[in-house]
Amino acid sequence: MQGIDARLGQLRAVMKDKGLDAWVVNGTDPHLSEYVAPRWRTREWISGFTGSAGTVVVTANRALLWADSRYFIQAEQQLAGTSFELQKMDTPQVVDHITWITQNLPEKSRIGMDQSTLTVSVWRSLQKNLGAKRLELVPTSDALDVIWLDRPQAPCLPVVAMEDRIAGETRKNKLERIRQSCQKAGCTHTIVSSLDDIAWILNLRGQDVQYSPVFLSYLLIGPTAAWLFAQESRFDSSLRKDLQQDVLILPYDQVAAQLGGLLQSTDTIYISPDKTNMGIIKALPKGINRKEGRDFSTDFKAAKSEIELEGMRRAHLLDGVAMVKLLYRFETSGTRYTEISLAEELHALRGEHPEYLGPSFGPIAGYRGHGALAHYSATEESNSALTGEGLVVLDTGGQYLTGMTDITRTLLFGDATEEMQRDYTLVLKGNLALAAQRFPKGTYGYQLDVLARQFLWQYGLSYSHGTGHGVGFRLNVHEGPQNISPRTVMVPLAEGMVLSDEPGLYKKDRYGIRIENLVAVRPEGRTEFGEFLSFEVLTLCPFERRLILKSLLNEQEVRMIDSYHGWVNSELSALLGPDERKWLEGKTVPLT
Repeated sequence: MQGIDARLGQLRAVMKDKGLDAWVVNGTDPHLSEYVAPRWRTREWISGFTGSAGTVVVTANRALLWADSRYFIQAEQQLAGTSFELQKMDTPQVVDHITWITQNLPEKSRIGMDQSTLTVSVWRSLQKNLGAKRLELVPTSDALDVIWLDRPQAPCLPVVAMEDRIAGETRKNKLERIRQSCQKAGCTHTIVSSLDDIAWILNLRGQDVQYSPVFLSYLLIGPTAAWLFAQESRFDSSLRKDLQQDVLILPYDQVAAQLGGLLQSTDTIYISPDKTNMGIIKALPKGINRKEGRDFSTDFKAAKSEIELEGMRRAHLLDGVAMVKLLYRFETSGTRYTEISLAEELHALRGEHPEYLGPSFGPIAGYRGHGALAHYSATEESNSALTGEGLVVLDTGGQYLTGMTDITRTLLFGDATEEMQRDYTLVLKGNLALAAQRFPKGTYGYQLDVLARQFLWQYGLSYSHGTGHGVGFRLNVHEGPQNISPRTVMVPLAEGMVLSDEPGLYKKDRYGIRIENLVAVRPEGRTEFGEFLSFEVLTLCPFERRLILKSLLNEQEVRMIDSYHGWVNSELSALLGPDERKWLEGKTVPLT
């Protein structure tokens, strides 16, 4: 196997041939997937760093990796012995990679990027920032392709269809809705690059991307026809025959070559600049009219139908059973757990039901100081044994036949300090306040974010991540366009949207606390001031009573906890064994 510095030497030779002064690696795939298949783990191949986020910049005499605080230790270890320099993001004297490029490269330098992983929006932003310093951004073919001789092939795994009774709407109807939206926007065609959008539109699910049931594809939708660019071999004969009633299947790797023949310069195509890469843009016929905006399907997908919501409720019921079984064993079995084995046991318990399909994201199980890292992921080297006393942040999720879950509970190992109880209760109060809020139709997520933070703020405490993200229907665990955070995302919360409600608190090197339920936006009625919405809680799992400091709760909050616990017990009790049922009854006894 080549050493990292040898790979850098080969990359620099390719850069010289292309007339490039720098090469930027963002480590994503042509569809901007959160998790990427081995073929696109370019950051790892060129640097040796295996973290899930980070940016690489290679120049003629420097090689740098930008990583956030989650990966400082890991990156230092994995870059040791190479020419790479670690740039610790958000620390003093460390600028972002674009600023570094503008400060360190001379005027007229040419910066290359793989055009298939560079979206229109990012290209424009970089053009503006680099152009101000008279630097040129050059979208081109992937320079690593020339030197990565054993590069994995793009995955081509089987695809399955979701039954209409589960999906709630036929693909034919979804395609027609998109055509109507396209026509209203004054366009003849739209091309969809987002994998979860394509899976949703066509009622298909794949397995090409870890944790996300999607498959590599592009979808071109015209006034009367649609073309799916995906390897035909991944569809069995029955599914292929069914699909061909609505779409023509063409090879995935032929998208750039075929677009010129399928589209005319007189057409008007609609694209999402945040999802469409520059390789696709370059393949469009010259002179074609173009309009831009969010993919129509993204908004349709975000607002779940009642059938989809019923499926999500079913998934949460099954998930609640597995969670209670785990918490029961955690407290009563005497098993000596580690961070990894705790998450593995939950995975096994979920797998006891035939509708469980797998995890919806990589599990987070952080004990003591590890729990203070909001996105910690245990490795064999970091794996902590759960011994002594402390808190465990357990953030996991499951893909089920009819929906998906994402839940965080903070577990207590040993006895709690009063500080732990106070902090947990403040986080819980924020979770409850957001879940209970009634709000006018048209309200944005950022307008509600403070509800979850208010009690922590009163004690001079806070957290740095968002309070809620959108969640897919048996799709991606992080789904847009909606969210709840301080960022001013101008997408109003709408009926049917599913989001997380997950305030937290993280005390460096000591412990973390996070409580996460999923909620669905529901209609709450009309008053003289207009339509109002509210949240329906989907997650079924008790809070940790031993961490609740009742003296910090008001009467309404006590009633909310008791009501929630009563609901959890009534929904799950009949699905549990006698000992588990008795344990759950004890954990859901009213606080009053």
